[in-house]
Amino acid sequence: MSLVSAIRTNSLGLSLFALITAGAIAVTQVMTRDSIAANREEAAARALYEIIPAERIDNDLLHDTVTLPRAQQVGSEGPLAIHLARKDDQVIGVIVPVIAADGYTGSIELIVGIEADGTLAGVRILRHQETPGLGDKVDLKKSPWVLGFNGERLQSDDDPGFAVKKDGGRFDQFTGATITPRAVVGGVKRALQLFRDNRAHLLEGSPWEVHRNG
Repeated sequence: MSLVSAIRTNSLGLSLFALITAGAIAVTQVMTRDSIAANREEAAARALYEIIPAERIDNDLLHDTVTLPRAQQVGSEGPLAIHLARKDDQVIGVIVPVIAADGYTGSIELIVGIEADGTLAGVRILRHQETPGLGDKVDLKKSPWVLGFNGERLQSDDDPGFAVKKDGGRFDQFTGATITPRAVVGGVKRALQLFRDNRAHLLEGSPWEVHRNG
């Protein structure tokens, strides 16, 4: 009976430990949830303002958005919130979130800033899982490659030059890693095409749902 009692006691102890651990994890998640959300929002705002600096606009770039009901061409499976940059209540540019699903090791999340005239204001990579030392060079922290988009634009409706050099385009690829830059270039091109197709709505007013929290 002593063995049975010992097993029962140990089982109760393990169960109690599991309950305490689960409770501690749950409490930690609740306590840090707001902090994590705030950190993510701060990081998102920082990336947006790297593309369109605060001194150029007079609105809240993070929260002033217009919702495009359908945007599958940039990887959105539902409505897409496009950030609006305003000066004197005129839209001078937009920032389009893009998901490039054709990265080497997974989807690449980026934002594409576009001036009112269709010129690229800048591109930033938000999240990726690309190979360190190769594909991760799309990240500005790793290399200045992404700055090569600044000032670029589509030369035609389907500009064949808007591709990596290996595909006959004008953008560099990385030695030993073509898939990742190809995915990013393709994502940026699709964002420019989306802007072109919806330019009047974005710049001159739209029947879409508009959020003006800023």
